[in-house]
Amino acid sequence: MITIERLSAEHAPALLEFERANRAYFARSVPDRGDAYFEWFGDRLGALLAEQADGTCHFHVVRDAAGALVGRVNLVDVADGAAELGYRIGESASGRGVATAAVEEVCRLAAGPYGLSRLFAVTTLDNAASRAVLRRTGFTEAGDTVVDGRPGTRYERPLTGL
Repeated sequence: MITIERLSAEHAPALLEFERANRAYFARSVPDRGDAYFEWFGDRLGALLAEQADGTCHFHVVRDAAGALVGRVNLVDVADGAAELGYRIGESASGRGVATAAVEEVCRLAAGPYGLSRLFAVTTLDNAASRAVLRRTGFTEAGDTVVDGRPGTRYERPLTGL
């Protein structure tokens, strides 16, 4: 159904198009990245790739069966065997299990080649879809938090036994 690819410079054109095409859709549930993100996209991508090269983050693109880039799933702030999970799936792929499959796959990568033992994630209380994905993929509520000024929940998932 989907494939996950480690982010590379070759993804730049498709990734920029994905972000532009889904900007309004994403802004309905998460803060907008702002015009500067798109204006300086190449510089931002270079910074992400540098973080990935030094091992502090693992960035991925999600492709559908036809090869179209339909999402992103990332592990950031890698330290002490843990990382924070983040993901965004484009509007055309929402509601079809893509987020669940992408999160499950990145959990396998985290437990395997990335050598992590636990993941964390946060989402706002009003983002029911994201909360459902986290629950379906083995994350449990770990407490209240604030996400960009909005009430949210922090989730965690141990990666033992994967």
